Amino acid sequence: MPEVTKDIDRRWIEPELLDILPPDDPRAIGSRRDLIWINALMFQRAIMSGLLKANVRKRPARILELGAGDGAFMLSVARRFARSWTDVDLVMLDQVNLISDKRRADFAALGWRVETVTGDVFDWIARPRARAYDVVSANLFLHHFSDAELKVLFAALRWLAPVFIATEPSRNAIALKMCSLLRVIGVNEVTMHDAAASVRAGFAGNELSSLWPSDSGQQCEERRIGPFTHAFRVISKEAFPRCTMPLS
Repeated sequence: MPEVTKDIDRRWIEPELLDILPPDDPRAIGSRRDLIWINALMFQRAIMSGLLKANVRKRPARILELGAGDGAFMLSVARRFARSWTDVDLVMLDQVNLISDKRRADFAALGWRVETVTGDVFDWIARPRARAYDVVSANLFLHHFSDAELKVLFAALRWLAPVFIATEPSRNAIALKMCSLLRVIGVNEVTMHDAAASVRAGFAGNELSSLWPSDSGQQCEERRIGPFTHAFRVISKEAFPRCTMPLS
């Protein structure tokens, strides 16, 4: 395993423990609970909400979330749109279905209907389908994949929706050093390992834009927001009016 002080000029991808542990392992349960705090410390909810507000022109009818986890993050985002976004169909894709009945009820209270899809994202995107969503989102998901895998993923995503938004770890020295301080808030050993691993696998500069199909005719933009987050958004021509990255 690379040291925390390892040079981070290039991406370093390694397995994250939460992806290996059984979903009902106490360490995995604890780490998913830690992620709620980490998302809060990274301001991921505010950043994702700001990106959606700035780049989605009207109330979306169908949203696809990649790497949905237990649904806690998207629920926190949905609550920010409680008054303006109702009657929404949300498709949540992940390798394991962790969406509880309580979580479904919480979404239903906002007027959001949840459909879960369990399986490998590459198997799922390989199935032919028309552009069926108004927006596709991903939070702390893309960094799990190599550049070659991301090219395959992006080649399929280009057809799925006019708007794609991702909030990922920013690969920088400050973020990496801050990982060692997470123990102060009581995170477990799984989270300690995975936090540093995710930063080393994170993004900088225009790394994601360079992997999006160059002939798509879509507009890509990405940049660091704050010390911890790398934001990436892709907009099709029909969604161009309001195409700005918020939260500078």
